[in-house]
Amino acid sequence: MSIEQRILDLKKKHSAVILAHYYEDGEIQDIADFVGDSLALAQFGKASDAKVILMAGVVFMGETAKILSPEKTVLVPDLKAGCSLVDHSPYEQYLEWRHKHPDAICVSYVNSSAKVKSITDITCTSSNAEKILAAIPEDRPVLFGPDRNLGSYLAKKSSRDLILWPGACEVHVLFSARKLFELKTEHPDAIVLAHPECLDEVLQYADVIGSTSKILNEVKTNPAKKFIVATEDGIFHQMRKERPDAELFQAPAEGSCACNQCPYMKLNTLEKIEQALESLAPALDIEDGVAESAQLPLERMLKVTNGESIDWPASFSGPN
Repeated sequence: MSIEQRILDLKKKHSAVILAHYYEDGEIQDIADFVGDSLALAQFGKASDAKVILMAGVVFMGETAKILSPEKTVLVPDLKAGCSLVDHSPYEQYLEWRHKHPDAICVSYVNSSAKVKSITDITCTSSNAEKILAAIPEDRPVLFGPDRNLGSYLAKKSSRDLILWPGACEVHVLFSARKLFELKTEHPDAIVLAHPECLDEVLQYADVIGSTSKILNEVKTNPAKKFIVATEDGIFHQMRKERPDAELFQAPAEGSCACNQCPYMKLNTLEKIEQALESLAPALDIEDGVAESAQLPLERMLKVTNGESIDWPASFSGPN
């Protein structure tokens, strides 16, 4: 029996659903019940009737699923699958930042820890960040973290001053503007697609800037035959399925390394997924107080994304 079949049998045994991010290896995407970006994974996990969610992604994605579905068992195949943005936004320092701006609305990218979400007013993803920002009253100052590049992009798009946390994704900052320009010159008929976590000097060459789902949809619907893509290379698996006729290039990194892969996403393997479903471990558990506080900004995000209005807090009154 193949490992894929053993995983399917275990999934059925435990009434489990497998969710995979676009940055996972293709073989993991192929066994998933649903493949998507952060927002889509959060929505699918909440709507699922499964008793067990296996999150083939990184830990903060599993935490999000657990916060939204506290009654379900949420598995992450490797607890070392972290995120540089989480590492760059330690809770104590983020809390201190919040206290310095008590009248501001704090928008935190979902690429953050549960504890950081617990002191956040509303979360966002790269796909809904503009909509979230547009819903905040113009007279309120806005804190945005932990990705400064996404924040800088949003500030320019909205013509709004944002107070930015100085974090960055270690994968997306590696793309080289110089090398991208050279590749674009070599392939002038190629459409350049970039994730807003990239540096501004890279984004200036992009024809389309957006989330992983937006980038994928552009490849699916744009009749062009060549695409240069500035995001993690796991997305190419779905792109090749959608457009086998298209020529795809990953935007190059600075230096000689091919290091624009997320090392955390790639920690997940079929073997680890099988082991997690067999033992129902490691299962995520979040402190009650943290989980309850982190649920509110996630629910606000989903409401605003769905076009619903919400009440904004007058000021920050979080823990000291």
